Amino acid sequence: MHSNQNVLIIGFVFPEPNSSAAGSRMLQLISVFKEQGWSVTFASAAADSDFMFDVESLGVQKKNILLNDSSFDLFLTQLAPTVVLFDRFMTEEQFGWRVAEQCPEALRILDTEDLHCLRKARELAWKENRKFESADLISAVAKREVASILRCDISLIISEFEMEILQNIFKVDSALLYYLPFLLSPIENNIIKNWCPFEARKNFIFIGNFLHEPNLNAVLFLKESIFPAIKNLMPHAVLCIYGAYAPQKVLQLHDPKTNFFVMGRAENAEEIVKNARVVLAPLRFGAGIKGKLVEAMWCGTPSVTTTIGAEAMHLNGTWNGCIADDVTDFAIAAVNLYEQKTLWLAAQKNGITIFNHRYLKSSHLLDFINRVLIIKGNLKQHRYNNFTGAMLLFHHAMGTKYMSKWIEAKNNNG
Repeated sequence: MHSNQNVLIIGFVFPEPNSSAAGSRMLQLISVFKEQGWSVTFASAAADSDFMFDVESLGVQKKNILLNDSSFDLFLTQLAPTVVLFDRFMTEEQFGWRVAEQCPEALRILDTEDLHCLRKARELAWKENRKFESADLISAVAKREVASILRCDISLIISEFEMEILQNIFKVDSALLYYLPFLLSPIENNIIKNWCPFEARKNFIFIGNFLHEPNLNAVLFLKESIFPAIKNLMPHAVLCIYGAYAPQKVLQLHDPKTNFFVMGRAENAEEIVKNARVVLAPLRFGAGIKGKLVEAMWCGTPSVTTTIGAEAMHLNGTWNGCIADDVTDFAIAAVNLYEQKTLWLAAQKNGITIFNHRYLKSSHLLDFINRVLIIKGNLKQHRYNNFTGAMLLFHHAMGTKYMSKWIEAKNNNG
């Protein structure tokens, strides 16, 4: 097996690690590939942004590409990647057939980020004021997302719960799935020693990217129900809301009279979390694993979240704080954690255990690289075993290819 790979990552956007967990996740994957001595090119059809990470500083080639344009085919043949990673299923839908056509021998990896069909199904159930059921998963988004997973050689799944859904409900062969959570350095004593002590910390905080619907919903929930319940128990409580891309309806919630502060984008999220006493994350729907809650553990900051927030993140029910779904329970847990040092320290300790058990790069790295190389070395047989994927790729390529060529012709004649 030739281990010196030429990796092409096709990003949904250029990574913004200070804006979202998805951005951090992408940089973790890039660093894994670079550490193997593999060459990495990062391409995206999205516009450059003011907050995007300079991937070239990591020795990564950056490339702006076009949708529905055969210039991408030329770029592919010149680059000749041996591994292509798609960032989210929408990217695979756009570019997957071109990769399969121009570079048939390239291993195709899908990084799902989180299971979009699960997040959307839960959001719909919440909006319809009813309990989420497995049947909600069978949606147009699921058909697109699972088809994308089947067309790829391997899909990276960030949550064990999502692994179970894909195998049990959608009957996806486990050979096509790989559980890969965040890949981080351990919380060691030198980090713990530098944490701000209980007495020096203050305020409740929420932090999250507002382009992500569950975060927007959680902040409205905090404003309307949870923070008033906290204030009843603790009149001087202060809550600061941080997050990138806050829309007007979030900015309008800023209310200094009630100590509800909308602070906007965090210049340095880690510093803010390290100085806060408790992170609040009342997520009513969502999927994947939550970057804000992993970051809270990394910063030694206990958190209060919901069952969905802690899904596939807790360790046998233990949490870096409290898990509560009812407004009153959530408020009581938040105040107790804020005011009781022994409770707070025990929660912080749980966070260290969970983090070091679940999210260490060293626990996942070698196995992941081996899995990639083994599939790459047996690609013909691997694809032979996945007839459904080959069939979906065939039909998808037919439909998408001619639609794309029609759009390109229309654009050129426009």
